[in-house]
Amino acid sequence: MAADDPGAGHYLAGLNLSGRKVVVVGGGSVAQRRLPNLLAAGAEVVVIAVDPTPAVEANPRVRVDRRAYTDGDLDGAWYVLACTDDPAVNAAVVDEATRRHIFCVRADDARLGTAVTPASSRADGLTLGVLASGDHRRSAAVRDRLSAVLAGGTPGADPVPAQSHAPGVALVGGGPGAPDLITVRGRELLRRADVVVADRLAPAELLAELGPDVEVVDAAKVPYGRAMRQEAINTVLVDRAKAGKFVVRLKGGDPYVYGRGFEELQACVDAGVPVTVVPGVTSAISAPALGGIPVTHRGVTHEVVIVSGHVRPDHPDSLTDWSALARLRGTIVLMMAVERIDAFADALLAGGRDPQTPVAMIENASLPTQRVLSSDLAHAAAAAARDGLAPPAIVVIGEVAGFVDGR
Repeated sequence: MAADDPGAGHYLAGLNLSGRKVVVVGGGSVAQRRLPNLLAAGAEVVVIAVDPTPAVEANPRVRVDRRAYTDGDLDGAWYVLACTDDPAVNAAVVDEATRRHIFCVRADDARLGTAVTPASSRADGLTLGVLASGDHRRSAAVRDRLSAVLAGGTPGADPVPAQSHAPGVALVGGGPGAPDLITVRGRELLRRADVVVADRLAPAELLAELGPDVEVVDAAKVPYGRAMRQEAINTVLVDRAKAGKFVVRLKGGDPYVYGRGFEELQACVDAGVPVTVVPGVTSAISAPALGGIPVTHRGVTHEVVIVSGHVRPDHPDSLTDWSALARLRGTIVLMMAVERIDAFADALLAGGRDPQTPVAMIENASLPTQRVLSSDLAHAAAAAARDGLAPPAIVVIGEVAGFVDGR
């Protein structure tokens, strides 16, 4: 290989970053897609960025310093990523890292850094890393095929880059959060994307698998924080597709379950843009299941009602008849309800629901940080406050919420 080949002379090694400081300079889409694997490795990540994306800024496991990089910021770091859109800043970061003998990835020009990021994945206790002399699509293709083999598939032909997709938009449900809970079709379309417009709850590790030539647009809807307006999201989908790109709109859960998917489909249809919908595993059903709770059970409940918790019961925009819900005997699943559990519980109690009705709250379903809090309707709000329940979380109300360990 030539000396200036991005893959020349690289030595693949596994870094133990658990509990060790990693500095990411820049908070845009490149940084956003690198964070999941760093966090999965247990790194203590510090992001230094003037204008981080909403998803980066809202990540509770990352320290974000909203300012410009200055020499000395790498003190104590074990690993560094230079991910800004300013080549001069990236060069300065690499220079400081080199002086300190810290390996540094330079995102805008891999040849000028001292480390590169391989196409990687995890399967069956293994971590795969592939470098392909700078051909990121090929390395991703090889990684995907090896992952498929480990998952029980077949090797197939020699790995080649994914075929391009015709211009248009795919609304893809990513499932509850774990990268292996997206559908097969959804993952295949994501692999062929030119542009990915991603929500905060979309499986973050899937973004880490995208090549550097894929444009990632952060459409994070951070609860009570910054968000990209829906009209702006619609405009991005239409404009990129009309520019000849294949756009994947990657969402958490299912696009049509409180995902505004139909609004985006209407925008594409009105603009004459081809659009397809790939259903996802909705967290309204999967989160309880992952917490050991069936939303239905023979002889216990004959109905499941999924309710949005984005407005209080007494809000003029509320379309929910809470007194009718209170009279039901079945399961109620609340989404986006963390900040208003007290109001929803009070409304159900006022409508006659038994105060001792079991309640389960599932936080970060399918992720390593998943936890389940149990209470009853009278004390659920206090339990959530005491234990620091935070979004994303699903609240299950009904007899099935009391099922524990298969009983």
